[in-house]
Amino acid sequence: MKFIRNLLDSVKPQFEKGGKLEKWHPAYDAFETLMFVPDTTTKNGVHVRDAMDMKRTMMTVIFAMIPCLLFGMWNVGYQHYLAFGIETTHLDKFIFGAIKVLPIVVVSYAVGLGVEFIFGVIKGHPISEGYLVTGMLIPLTMPVTIPLWMVALGAVFCTLLGKEIFGGTGFNFMNPALLARAFLFFAFPAFMSGEVWTDLSPEAGNTVVDAYSGATNLAVFDTDYTAIQSVSDLFWGFEQGSIGETSVFMILIGAAFLIISGVGSWRIILSVFLGGYLMGLLMNSLAPADNLSHSMHMPALNHLLIGSFAFGAVFMATDPVTAAHTQKGKWIYGLLIGAFTVILRVFNPAYPEGMMLSILLFNVFAPLIDHMVVEQHIKKRLKHA
Repeated sequence: MKFIRNLLDSVKPQFEKGGKLEKWHPAYDAFETLMFVPDTTTKNGVHVRDAMDMKRTMMTVIFAMIPCLLFGMWNVGYQHYLAFGIETTHLDKFIFGAIKVLPIVVVSYAVGLGVEFIFGVIKGHPISEGYLVTGMLIPLTMPVTIPLWMVALGAVFCTLLGKEIFGGTGFNFMNPALLARAFLFFAFPAFMSGEVWTDLSPEAGNTVVDAYSGATNLAVFDTDYTAIQSVSDLFWGFEQGSIGETSVFMILIGAAFLIISGVGSWRIILSVFLGGYLMGLLMNSLAPADNLSHSMHMPALNHLLIGSFAFGAVFMATDPVTAAHTQKGKWIYGLLIGAFTVILRVFNPAYPEGMMLSILLFNVFAPLIDHMVVEQHIKKRLKHA
């Protein structure tokens, strides 16, 4: 690290005011502050001195998603070899999955950060740190069969229309990664859901095998919820789905990391799960008695395990920019997201995965929720004054 520090110090004058590369200072600053904590100090007043700046916070979220990424790589290989009935080692499964997944991650970061750098240089402001997390969220919420050019298109869309048009990181009112997913889902639905896990395997005698790369269990539970996999398989993640969303166990490891580090809000995570579970119980109580296979009969616990419910609750709903900020507001915000997700799943068979739309909807209402909580608090204080 000392070598990198010395190298950065040697070229720094070239990027400072008056240097030959002055206009590229935002790019240099982004790399320097990513590698090292800024050495700026306060001169006066009372300040909290902490090495946990925005980039360190974003890196913490990325580390929390690493278990989902690694398991997703293994699961891609597992699903591939399972579809063709080929017995192989766990290492072979992981290597196969890594070969499929890593290009998606690379394209997401390369294109998204490229747009961020261009805007930073043109506008002369520091590079936004927000895409460090968005660049990982986009691949984890995509099917492994997604074409790379679509990943690039989604990265450009969420960076331009999700953040930069509103002023950059901290000014967006919707989660950029979810905007990318929503854009690709409605623009290219055939690639984002349904029978898209189709491959041609020479080991299987060039036999085409049709399977799902999307939320398979969500595609079948509306017609017969008993056809979904066991609770154990759903929890551990041995199912087909988006790259990082299948294993609830790995997601909970990430949740624990976020909560312990203080980066993620346990109130939002817990309230989303609670809202989904309570709405699931309500659906069970209202389910038609003459149709025992109806989706309203599906156990409430299963709603928390299928699709992107757990991933959205931990990594999407907790976005500190777009979520509610008041303590009571976080509970209301999370409960509404969880409950509305189950409602969409049960009553909208055409689009059973409601987590994405629920979070985007309540991203919009989060400021209103906070406003109502603050107003109620003010009235309560005035009443006791």
